[in-house]
Amino acid sequence: MGCEFYVVDDRTRKQFTKDDKDVRYHQLFLAKNAEGYKNLVKLCSLGYIEGMYGKYPRIDKTLILQYHKGLIATTCCLGAEIPRTILRHGEDEGEKLFKWWLGLFGEDYYIEIQRHGIPDQNKVNEVLLKWSVKYNVKVICSNDSHYVNQEDANAHDILLCVNTGEKQSTPKMKDFGDDDTFIKGARFAFYNDEFYFKTTEQMLHTFSDIPYALDNTEHIVDKCDILNLKKDILLPFYQIPDGFLTQDQYIRHLTFEGAKNRYHELTTEIEERLNFELSVIESMGFAGYFLIVADFIKAGRDMGVFVGPGRGSAAGSAVAYCIGITNIDPIKYDLLFERFLNPKRKSMPDIDTDFDDEGRQKVIDYVVQKYGRNQVAQIITYGTMAARSSIKDVARVLDLPLNESNLLAKMVPEKPGTELNRILLGPMDGEKGIKEHDGFNSEALEDIKKLRDIMAGNDIRADVLKEAVKLEGSVRSTGVHAAGIIIAPCDLTDIIPVSVAKDSDLWVSQFEGTKIEDAGVIKMDFLGLKTLTIIRDALQLIKQNYGIVIDIDTIPLDDKATFDLYQHGDTNGTFQFESVGMQKYLKELKPDKLEDLIAMNALYRPGPIEYIPSFIRRKHKQEPVTYDLPEMQEYLEETYGITVYQEQVMLLSQKLGGFDKGDADNLRKAMGKKNIKDLNKMKGQFMEGAGLRGHNLITCEKIWTDWEAFASYAFNKSHSTCYAFVAYQTAYLKANYGPEYMAAVLTHNLSNIEKVTFFMEECRRMNIQVLGPDVNESSFKFTVNKQKQIRFGLGAVKGVGENAVDSIIENRNKGGNYLSIYDLAKRVNLRSVNKRTLEGLAKSGAFDSFKNIHRAQYLTAGKDELTGIDYAVKYGQQQQEAENASQISLFGDVGSKSDSTEPRLPTSEPWSKLEQLHHEREVIGFYLSGHPLDLFKYEMKLFCTHKCSDLQPDELKNLYKKDFSFAGIITKANHRIGKTGKRFGIFTIEDLTSAVEFPLFDEKNISSSKNI
Repeated sequence: MGCEFYVVDDRTRKQFTKDDKDVRYHQLFLAKNAEGYKNLVKLCSLGYIEGMYGKYPRIDKTLILQYHKGLIATTCCLGAEIPRTILRHGEDEGEKLFKWWLGLFGEDYYIEIQRHGIPDQNKVNEVLLKWSVKYNVKVICSNDSHYVNQEDANAHDILLCVNTGEKQSTPKMKDFGDDDTFIKGARFAFYNDEFYFKTTEQMLHTFSDIPYALDNTEHIVDKCDILNLKKDILLPFYQIPDGFLTQDQYIRHLTFEGAKNRYHELTTEIEERLNFELSVIESMGFAGYFLIVADFIKAGRDMGVFVGPGRGSAAGSAVAYCIGITNIDPIKYDLLFERFLNPKRKSMPDIDTDFDDEGRQKVIDYVVQKYGRNQVAQIITYGTMAARSSIKDVARVLDLPLNESNLLAKMVPEKPGTELNRILLGPMDGEKGIKEHDGFNSEALEDIKKLRDIMAGNDIRADVLKEAVKLEGSVRSTGVHAAGIIIAPCDLTDIIPVSVAKDSDLWVSQFEGTKIEDAGVIKMDFLGLKTLTIIRDALQLIKQNYGIVIDIDTIPLDDKATFDLYQHGDTNGTFQFESVGMQKYLKELKPDKLEDLIAMNALYRPGPIEYIPSFIRRKHKQEPVTYDLPEMQEYLEETYGITVYQEQVMLLSQKLGGFDKGDADNLRKAMGKKNIKDLNKMKGQFMEGAGLRGHNLITCEKIWTDWEAFASYAFNKSHSTCYAFVAYQTAYLKANYGPEYMAAVLTHNLSNIEKVTFFMEECRRMNIQVLGPDVNESSFKFTVNKQKQIRFGLGAVKGVGENAVDSIIENRNKGGNYLSIYDLAKRVNLRSVNKRTLEGLAKSGAFDSFKNIHRAQYLTAGKDELTGIDYAVKYGQQQQEAENASQISLFGDVGSKSDSTEPRLPTSEPWSKLEQLHHEREVIGFYLSGHPLDLFKYEMKLFCTHKCSDLQPDELKNLYKKDFSFAGIITKANHRIGKTGKRFGIFTIEDLTSAVEFPLFDEKNISSSKNI
């Protein structure tokens, strides 16, 4: 276990010049024991935390002196301090440094010899071998390995070009330098193709004159302990209140206190369930985990953060329900604790939590404050080169024209998980061949064949594909996990290496999420769910407009208006149920209870979707509800005899086959992973148990076969129930408080113009009027007025920031509605509400409530070349200066006086409808008071076969070689010249439904660009 570091003179220094650069030396450290590994982690972490400069984590000798114990060091490569000093400052200077390192590490310091055929390396080796004799220091040999096979050298060179943004045609820089070393007309590259993983025989041959160097390399291996880095989870310390001896005792107290509030009456069934769960939690040592999660969720709720009812299998825990982690009663909905925690297989529970996406950070801040910034971190992600991106990256480096690069990439099937190695080199035919096994359609198979034909050629496209296959899967970048947070019981740098990220104030782990728990650190997902923010804002608007405080978690689950909405498929803007296909099935199903929604949420996905028609027919008694065995009715009745959930299989395996709770969960896991060995074993157990209970074994054989087929798409009922409940909450608000709910939906979709347009159309369908922004009525977000009209938020206008809106609203609340642009200008803070802000408001129509003034007057210049906005700003400044002077004067009447007469706005012709719409689009992003195509709706409906919404990338393939017509208005047109000097163009056409972008590449099409 080791790491190569960047060593600098002073890690804290962060300012350099062209002549005084950041000089970094490479240095290898190996951990020979547990103490060494711990110090390795410290150095790795502090290099980022204290030494980060640009993209380089750096350490210095001060840190090395502090954390060198248990480490082995070498003279390292040509980029290290001693070799570079020998080459640049001579042997004597190099020897001084050598003695410093030797004095610090003693027998754990080695002379490292490398032979890559580099002249400078030979010079350094000669000096180092001389010192090995003089100072009796062991010599080891190594080969700097950056790729496995020698023939991969070119692929590695391309990867370097990808990372440095260079072309391979740029001449190589032969002298040593880091990848940010800039020499005009040259690029960073390795000296030759010797940097691969060499065999023992090759190393023996290369170092035949010093064979002891290979023996000494083995000596280092023998010196290093075999470290077991996998650790048990270390939970953060949770302080229990006085009066309780253990965390187990405290969680039991919280559970039964919570149960009294949740259930009011504790039945025998509830008590048995809680005692069972608590016994499992206690035996596994997870009480602290539950307490930690319950604590930050309670803190979030106390801060006004909206928390989801639960997600995933955690909703199956009655303990979690009683202590406030979840809000769904698992006993009522037959959700299973063993789906969450298997008492037969000890694994860490996984409680993921949804917060409103604006409140999520408040909860993270609470966790940081409670446990300490040095104990909380986010999780790193490693972005790899996928099939299409690897083709595009390699094509750029090899100078393949952009249009040809795009054509190659588009031939790769869009199916998730598609790998170049598989489609270009895997077998096409046979049982495991691509045709039979991968599920590609005929068009995709034809594209794969074309790609293989291209790769078999000898042109640059073939080179691109060959190298792209090699580079697919290479790490391209790092990022931060969107939700994962780790919390440690002590300083994280005592446990795992951490780094920093530009877009995070927290530390970031250097281990990715799949490995983090193996390192002994607990991972929790803090997820931001926009839907919760929409619900929160809708409830605030309802309270503001009606004085009603709605507890969204206790709304009636039999609300007629809500189920009418579902039965009519009016689910646009609601959670989970808004797709066209789902709306079609809802109209047919006519759901009348939450259980119907839970089932539909689980069924509407690839695989089980084929059962939906039967599910609908059975609900309406158009098809008989049958059960293979009468005993199955208890658990399948709610889904009309169709197995929908994993939990149903788990419960039935217990009832029919005598499985215990742990066995039932193991069955679920084995089926999900298609583990044949375990399934065969469990089948025998099931059949034996079924026989002992007197069930027909032929029928049980059929049931088992059905389960095996079902398992590949079975869904988690716990998760489906939670999200169906959130969906119901959104539908309840839309059905009963439509304007408030849709205002919140519009607010939180402002960044997506197409969605805003879509939801505004939905408002019209609901007979809810959406009015433009107005300085006398609007808030920052969308609001609802007393007439139940939705009013655009001022924050939606470009150039109008939150400070400007705050000033407008504050002064409106203080002094009443604004009477004119001049009244507004003299009252607001003109540093926030500046000229650009006022221009944007004028174009958006926010001043339309000022009578007898039209929008053009605010932006038309008069004889003195000043616009109406200029007059307003000047007037406002004069009035405010006069008021300030008056206030400063000792007697209050000595300050300068200003003419309070409002100047007349310039006169002009009003904008045409089209001009007004274009200004709205400029500052809001879309047409607000109409659409340029409104006058042509009839013609478009009569003569067009398609709309722009039908021409999106996923749909275009269905129109290949077909005639179709559509109409729209060109909203963007760009004429460009590519890197190869060829002209190309891109234009956008928009209609009432959507917008679609068209590229123009060949000369014939480009010649028509003058008309665009």
